[in-house]
Amino acid sequence: MLFHGIFSLLLFLLAIAGIVALFRLGLKPRPNAGDAGTKPAGFDVLERRYAGGEIDREEYLQKKADLGG
Repeated sequence: MLFHGIFSLLLFLLAIAGIVALFRLGLKPRPNAGDAGTKPAGFDVLERRYAGGEIDREEYLQKKADLGG
C-alpha cells in the first residue's frame, strides 16, 4: 500500500517534469530551413539583391566587405 502512494507520486512528478521540458523546448527559437544561422540579416538581403540583379558584382563585393564578410 505504501509503495502504491510513492509510485503515484513519482509518476505525477515525472509527468510534471515532462510537461515543463516540452514547454521549454517549444520556446527555443528555431533557425529557418534555408538559414545557416550564422549570417546576419544584412548578408541575406545583400545576397538576394545580387541574385535578383539589383546590384552588380563590384557593388556586391564592396558591400560584403563593408558588412565584414
